[in-house]
Amino acid sequence: MAIRHALKTSRSEDFSAWYQEVISGADLAENADVRGCMVIKPYGYAIWERMQRILDDKFKELGHTNAYFPLFIPVDLFEREAGHVAGFAKEMAIVTHHRLEQRDGKLLPAGKLETPLAVRPTSELIIGESMAKWAKSYRDLPILLNQWCNVVRWEMRTRMFLRTAEFLWQEGHTAHETEIEAREEAIQMHEVYKWFICDVLKMFGIPGKKPEYDKFAGAVDTYTVEAMMQDGKALQAATSHYLGQNFAKAVGIEFQGRDGKLQYAHTTSWGLSTRIIGGLIMSHSDDDGLNLLSAIAPYHIVIIPMIKDENSNKIMEYCHKIKSMLPDSVRCFIDTKEYSPQNKKWDYVRKGVPFILEIGTKEIESGNICVTKRLTLEKQNMSLGEFVEGIESMLIQHDECLQKQNENFCKKRIFKVNTFAELKEIFKSDKIGFVKAKWSGTSKNLKLLDELAVSIRCIPTEQSGSVAKCVLTGDETTTDAIFAKSY
Repeated sequence: MAIRHALKTSRSEDFSAWYQEVISGADLAENADVRGCMVIKPYGYAIWERMQRILDDKFKELGHTNAYFPLFIPVDLFEREAGHVAGFAKEMAIVTHHRLEQRDGKLLPAGKLETPLAVRPTSELIIGESMAKWAKSYRDLPILLNQWCNVVRWEMRTRMFLRTAEFLWQEGHTAHETEIEAREEAIQMHEVYKWFICDVLKMFGIPGKKPEYDKFAGAVDTYTVEAMMQDGKALQAATSHYLGQNFAKAVGIEFQGRDGKLQYAHTTSWGLSTRIIGGLIMSHSDDDGLNLLSAIAPYHIVIIPMIKDENSNKIMEYCHKIKSMLPDSVRCFIDTKEYSPQNKKWDYVRKGVPFILEIGTKEIESGNICVTKRLTLEKQNMSLGEFVEGIESMLIQHDECLQKQNENFCKKRIFKVNTFAELKEIFKSDKIGFVKAKWSGTSKNLKLLDELAVSIRCIPTEQSGSVAKCVLTGDETTTDAIFAKSY
């Protein structure tokens, strides 16, 4: 007998279609009428709000404060940092006109702007301009800022959460007196992202540094967390950049140093976007839909009243009694919508709610509850007191199980190779995953990877230190690198 699943498409049959079905089945988002954009629906946005709260608290704990800067950035500002504008030129959306007027029955742009405006693709330069006004002395440093906002990057091929023309993110920007302080900041925020991705979201990620050719446009160093998805591909989950004095010189972040001389600040930037929701989906979800960690689940428990007209009041009283007995840390929702209980249950399975309670006359009479565990869809009967007392431990077990499943899956898909022939064999087979191999750090023979649609994702923070030959050049090196297909 075939096992019933909540989704029509399985991961093994069509991973891309399965991903889209998880999103629609969990009611997270839908395509907008504007090409390449999406509507994040209330349940999807509630997940993002949980993530925001956790990260925002961490940022503030480390001394950062929130601010907000303009959506529109003069194009000529980008020209001050050549590497930066070159890196974003193809993705920029540009405003060239203001005001509409009606001509021949149509609304058409009228007034042309003297200076075209870019719709914010990132904010290093516009925030840097403000920092230049605020930092007059070393006493004004460091400046530690973060903003939660939307950005626009004109993508040709879009996929909800992973790559859209407009998306939400946080972007941190800091200015420091010395290179040492700025580098420490960039590395500290890299550690924060590693903690959030690997410890809070329980995703399997490898922290490291981007190769020189793939760092953020205008940066000196870029640090990344590369997470493995269930199809073996890599997702760049978050990045932190040491920008040196490049942006400070471009916009004039100049201050009087301790020696009385003018000098340029050292700056950083770092960001994580709503693409992490896509990463969460592809790390933990299954053929029954979304799976959520307790830290970011809008509800830990959904109670479904099994209502009939003659017993509705008693059942609702019992449902509210259960909710009132739960610890304050447990988020609970009683669903009173007029749909069949069975349909409701499958809806919440697809939404990834950790525990679902079905409460009817039988539960009232026995003083027990029937709980469905999302990860196994196993039903378990227990006393109300036992459930209330054990729910926090059950949530911890739920998280640990999700983490273990993901970790076991990913670790089996990390392959070590010594030659390009071995690397090629891995990516030509169905064993797609991360390949760990030696790399000399040069751009020589990188085109060999293009044929496989593979890239060097990062130079891991943890290095073996062993000496061997680079898989691309044959030169001896001690550097380990991660090779993978990616989103």
